Amino acid sequence: MGHTVLIVDDDLAIKESVEEYLTLMSYEVKSAHNAQQALEILKTFEAEVVLTDIMMQGMDGLELTRLIKEKHTADVMVMTGYSADYSYEKAINAGASDFVFKPFRFEELDLRIKRVLRESAFKKERARLLEKMEQLAITDALTGLYNSRQFFHQIKQEIQRYERYSRSLSLLILDIDFFKHYNDTWGHLEGDEVLQRIGHVINSCMRSMDTAYRYGGEEFAILLPETGLKKACLVGERIRNYIAQEVFAPAQGQSQGVTVSLGAAELKTEETFSEFIRRADMALYKSKKTGRNKLSTAS
Repeated sequence: MGHTVLIVDDDLAIKESVEEYLTLMSYEVKSAHNAQQALEILKTFEAEVVLTDIMMQGMDGLELTRLIKEKHTADVMVMTGYSADYSYEKAINAGASDFVFKPFRFEELDLRIKRVLRESAFKKERARLLEKMEQLAITDALTGLYNSRQFFHQIKQEIQRYERYSRSLSLLILDIDFFKHYNDTWGHLEGDEVLQRIGHVINSCMRSMDTAYRYGGEEFAILLPETGLKKACLVGERIRNYIAQEVFAPAQGQSQGVTVSLGAAELKTEETFSEFIRRADMALYKSKKTGRNKLSTAS
């Protein structure tokens, strides 16, 4: 299927001749005789390029361009006669990608459309790469969870939301029991396998509103918005149980399991993020000191 173009022009002869030529050039083309009809067509037709005249009855091409840029992803090319009282600057400021004077050669129009399509593809690819780079900056490469940098950013955001709407916020911090011994025994590659699998288990136990982070070397944190301590503990226990059921094979003929200890805390009124984290850490320390493979709550 070719690229998609919508032609908008109240001059029937120009509209039909351009439509016929672009169809021959393997574009998928639709046409409209005014701006309102064009907007209706765009509800069901995903045009990559809208080629519109400026001077039309009713809504003119510049206003149509503004509406298209607000509500659709299409690039807009505007057409006008040499004597018309419109400028290139006005068209570009309205959001147009190109400005074409009538009369034009069809071959030139085809080249201009192809240039607009190339530039659009380049912009989309650049935006995709930037988004990927931003994602890499906040993601832990090993586990696929968010990293500690994003954790500190997000916990401040969640506390602000708590202060604004007075909705519960809970935090789980978990640590792999005897992980140094596991690494020393089986090597860091096998330790990385444990971290990856635990990250996967945590991710599978969360709701859409929850977010998980690799907080430190073998520590993980989970933020649970709109969740009281009791429900947070249920989530934490589910994670603890699922991790305990995981079986690892660090060497041929060897099978190993791991456990985690957890601390849970619910945000208090006027508590800072550092105090909130400290209480969850203290609960984790309590789990470590009283036997491991358990969840403790903050005072």
